[in-house]
Amino acid sequence: NGSGKTTFIKLLCRLYDPTEGKILLNGIDIRKYEYDEYMSVFAVVFQDFKLFSYPLGENVAAKINYDPALAERCLIDSGFGERLQEMPNGLNTYLYKDFCKQGIEISGGEAQKIALARALYKNAPFIILDEPTAALDPMAEAEVYSSFDKIVGNKTAIYISHRLSSCRFCDHIAVFDNGQIVQRGSHEELVADISGKYHALWHAQAQYYDKKAQS
Repeated sequence: NGSGKTTFIKLLCRLYDPTEGKILLNGIDIRKYEYDEYMSVFAVVFQDFKLFSYPLGENVAAKINYDPALAERCLIDSGFGERLQEMPNGLNTYLYKDFCKQGIEISGGEAQKIALARALYKNAPFIILDEPTAALDPMAEAEVYSSFDKIVGNKTAIYISHRLSSCRFCDHIAVFDNGQIVQRGSHEELVADISGKYHALWHAQAQYYDKKAQS
C-alpha cells in the first residue's frame, strides 16, 4: 500500500496531471485528446466505487434505458448470478432502502461484483480494476480475476492488486515500490528473481495463506 498503484491509474484516467513527463496514447499526449472521447475507451472500477439506491439493472448500466439481457450476462460473468436469482424483482430490484422500502441490502463483496459487472457492460477497449475485490477473500478474488481473464478476450485489462495470487494469470506485471516501477515481467520471471521485491512479497504472502489453511 502507498506504492503508487492507484496514483498511476488516476494519472492514466486524467484525474491528475503529471508534474513532469507525459503519458502518451498512440504517440500523442493524452491531454490533447477531448476528455469524453478519451475516457470512452476506459471502463474503470476504482477502490472507492459507488452504487446508488436505484434498481440493480440501472446500477450496472449507469443509465435508465439499458439492455436487460446484457446487464444480466455481465452480472453472471462477474459472479453475481446466484444472488441475482434470489432477488424478488430481478434487475428491477432496488438496492438499499433510501427510495424503496423493499430495497435490499448487499454485502461489500456483492457490491464489488456489481461494480465489476458495470465495467463489463460499458464494453470499452480498456478495462481497469483498482483492487475492486478487496472485500473478497483471496481465493474468491483469484476466481473472479481468472474468469475475467476469459471474459476480457482481446481487450486490454489492467489489474491493480496487492495480493499477488491474483497476478499469476497476467501477461505482464509491473511492481511498484515507493512511487516507482522497480520490476517488470511475467509471474514466472519475477518470482524466479530471488533478489527482487516480487519474489519477497510472493513468498511472504504464500506463507500467510499456508498458515490460514492450517488454522
